[in-house]
Amino acid sequence: MKQWFAKWIGWVRVLAFFGLLCGILIRVGDPQPIKTLRNASFDFYHQSKPREFTRLPVAILDVDDSSIEEIGQWPWPRKRMAELVERATAQGAVAIGFDIIFSEPDRLSPGQIAQDNPDMPPSLAAQLAALPDNDTLLAEAFARSRVIVGQSSVRTTAGNRVEKREMAKAAHALIGPSPMPYLMHFPDILQNLPELEATAAGRGMFNARPDPDGVYRRVPLVMSVQGQIRLGLTPELLRVATGGESFAVRTNEAGIEGIVLARQLIPTAHDGTVWPYLTPSLRARYVSAADLLKDRVPVGRLAGHLVLVGTSAIGLEDFRATPLGVAMAGVEVHAQVLENIMAKTLLVRPNYTIAIELVTTFVLCALVIIFAPSLSARVLISSSLVLLAGYVGASYYLFVDKRVLLDPSFPIVATTTAVMLISTVNYLREERQRREIRSAFGQYVSPDLVDQLSRNQGKLTLGGESRDLTLLFSDVRGFTAIAEEFRDDPEALTLLMNQFLTILSNAIMHHKGTIDKFMGDAVMAFWNAPLDNEDHARAACRAALQMIRDVKAFNAKRLREAARLRKARQGQKRKAGMPRVKTHRINVGIGINTGQCVVGNMGSDTRFDYTALGDPVNVASRLEGQSRYYGAAIILGQATAREVGSDFAVMELDRVRVVGKEVPETIFALLGDETLRQDPEFQSLCDTNTAMLAAYRSRQWDTAEALLSEVSQHVTALRLGLKDYLDMYRGRIADLRAAAPPEDWDGVFASTKK
Repeated sequence: MKQWFAKWIGWVRVLAFFGLLCGILIRVGDPQPIKTLRNASFDFYHQSKPREFTRLPVAILDVDDSSIEEIGQWPWPRKRMAELVERATAQGAVAIGFDIIFSEPDRLSPGQIAQDNPDMPPSLAAQLAALPDNDTLLAEAFARSRVIVGQSSVRTTAGNRVEKREMAKAAHALIGPSPMPYLMHFPDILQNLPELEATAAGRGMFNARPDPDGVYRRVPLVMSVQGQIRLGLTPELLRVATGGESFAVRTNEAGIEGIVLARQLIPTAHDGTVWPYLTPSLRARYVSAADLLKDRVPVGRLAGHLVLVGTSAIGLEDFRATPLGVAMAGVEVHAQVLENIMAKTLLVRPNYTIAIELVTTFVLCALVIIFAPSLSARVLISSSLVLLAGYVGASYYLFVDKRVLLDPSFPIVATTTAVMLISTVNYLREERQRREIRSAFGQYVSPDLVDQLSRNQGKLTLGGESRDLTLLFSDVRGFTAIAEEFRDDPEALTLLMNQFLTILSNAIMHHKGTIDKFMGDAVMAFWNAPLDNEDHARAACRAALQMIRDVKAFNAKRLREAARLRKARQGQKRKAGMPRVKTHRINVGIGINTGQCVVGNMGSDTRFDYTALGDPVNVASRLEGQSRYYGAAIILGQATAREVGSDFAVMELDRVRVVGKEVPETIFALLGDETLRQDPEFQSLCDTNTAMLAAYRSRQWDTAEALLSEVSQHVTALRLGLKDYLDMYRGRIADLRAAAPPEDWDGVFASTKK
């Protein structure tokens, strides 16, 4: 049972669960990329289902573009603002909140104008100085109404600090632990003129911090300003309008629960902020300041309303990026927060939503980790989509019906990542299994063929196609003597031949050849099938030369090992039954030919081989047999020599009529690569050899014999080892001297051996 469980759990599942735990810890840390993704998800919800507008007793007294055009440039004289307050109060406004700060004296006050114009006639200056100060008029208007002045924090640096003056304290109570560790902190504040602050019914902060992407998604209702707890502009306006003398902040161990105003709890996030549920910007909320000043506002339009005074004029730049994807005047954001509070439509994100998200993530990912390795890709993907769609549907339902923000992004990303990783592991595992199968199958046929058949199973049928192929046959010279040497140790012979055939196979595979079959100590291979290879003749020649080099290296290695064993045994008596060291050299003969063949699956309906058939195949086999007589390790047919003669060291050997063929074949020796071909000594060899063959075929025995001596000198200089070739022609010339050939003799040698 333990073994089964260990096999089932596997290292993949262990690593996956470890990765899941790491992901959970990352989510608990909540880095900025996760926040950004979560906010983008909530924005999508917001844009797909914005809040429906319902008319509530909230209005915006707007200094808009038309007001500036009609009344005059901004800022307006405070006297004009006092008139605005008085007219709104006369209209029946319950309370008026300013999203504007009057922090400096009005430079348009009559007395200030007189001071700024010293060249003014004294009488006129005296008359202006006698007129009421604009800031005083505004303060008196504040005193006759219920006005909440706005305040804001400012960014200050050393040497550029805002002068601090005592801030009016806001009466409040605390329910639970101190909220100070959780609140937004603003060390400096920009206030209104003292006379305005003194006559105002309330003071509210209109600070809001955007998220790192610049979008204003949350608004603080309560905050810490210069170490004091203060309300934002919106709740302060509501407090004054309802006649409340104070407010309360309710907290618990997790942070702030909300603020208590007018005997009701307004829920907030743990830091005292709220998520406003916005509608698109609507002119129905707005009353143009110019219309109010010019008596164009219907009577009762502001009656019983909470009025926010702000600006939407383009030049004043009081616009904020919102989750709806469009900018909105800051004063309208405040108005919508007030509507949310009054209609109880604020979006909420309770602390328990984080637990739901973490548990959901763990469950979904655990299901994927447990079941994915044993499921097909189709079932895995479809089931994962169903689970994720269910969770997203629940999240969207909570947003639409309950206004609860439940993050859909992290569980989706985590589960999708788990599916991708497990699927990748499954794919790699299946790929490894396929490679193992191909590797095993490739022991019998060419790996290239296996790959092609895996891509096109339709090729697993009987039949063939006509293609121009280059074929290679190789065989061990003197295998009978080698086998006799190992007659008492057949296993060692098998090991030796496997090592030898591996060398040949590696050379063929390295040069993109297809191994047709092994025949004892012989190998048949071809090029240009099943994969196209326009350079097939040269590839076969390069493979043959590599075979010769690798076999020489193999023989040298065996000789070194034999010498080491002999040295180790020196001074020891040979024990009975101890096998002697075998050092028989292995020599290989290779025949290569090029021509049109039929290649394909040949055999019966139940078993077949991928092989090549045709006359060039037979010729290649016969050429390999001729290599033992000419002393050349590699013999080429005339078609192959014609293809590669410009790139390899190729020398003509003879014209032969091989067994089973009537048409003679000119055969060539492949002696080396391009380096040897460009050697002047080799070029002289080829020229002399060609002249020798021409003299031989024209019965000029003396000339042929003399040229053969020169050929021998070149061969010796180049260390090509063509002794059998030279001896064969010396013997032929001697025989032909003794017995002249018939008149129809054409110089073709009729081979009687394969």
